[in-house]
Amino acid sequence: MRRTFQLSILLFLSLGLLRAQDNTNAEFTTIFNGEDLSGWKIPDGDNGHWKVLDGVIDYDAESEAADDKNLWTEETYGDFILKVDWRIKATPYSNPNVPIILPDGTHKKNEDGETIRMLVPDSDSGILLRGMSKSQVNIWGWPIGSGEVYGYRMDRDMPAGVRRGVTPTVNADHHIGEWNTFVITMRGDRLTVELNGMTVIENAQLPDIPAEGPVGLQHHGAKRDGEWVSPPSLVQFRNIEIREL
Repeated sequence: MRRTFQLSILLFLSLGLLRAQDNTNAEFTTIFNGEDLSGWKIPDGDNGHWKVLDGVIDYDAESEAADDKNLWTEETYGDFILKVDWRIKATPYSNPNVPIILPDGTHKKNEDGETIRMLVPDSDSGILLRGMSKSQVNIWGWPIGSGEVYGYRMDRDMPAGVRRGVTPTVNADHHIGEWNTFVITMRGDRLTVELNGMTVIENAQLPDIPAEGPVGLQHHGAKRDGEWVSPPSLVQFRNIEIREL
């Protein structure tokens, strides 16, 4: 009787291990074919600003869509690992309002208690997770580096640990114009971000993030009288792959 019980336990553990191995070895699925935007929802009225150019997704930050200008996948995802290469093409806008971000996610202040701000050549985009703009993994030119989750870091209603957790521990960005690689892992409400082989966000909590939703590539920027008045998403993306967990 005891031997039968022991064998049952071993079989149960073996099956669990096999399932874990199957999950670990699962293949990534390509969600950008390098030829067109099949599998992606082009914003209504975009008029060709999100496009494929020389095998990459190219954006000029001038979508003519009336509402949501972001590019979203048609499929929705829950827990996953996402790999994506990205690069900032240019930074024609100089942002005068970039703060010095401290390790806890707050901003450094001067002797009068005012946020210290600096002028930085800037472009701004990101990877939107589970259909929610607040859960955006940033792509930009700020000294803190890409990978932070601005929507959660700037939410003062969030616990201090949440705001600290979504603040990059290191600037791992390559130079403007060079390609970078994100590996983004979502499990439940926990996020880990690797950038160019370095972990910049580790097991950060994103409270109230939806259980599933599409992945998005973010639009940002606007012009007035032909001049940029906010950081434009002058970005490209390639090699976009996902593995559901």
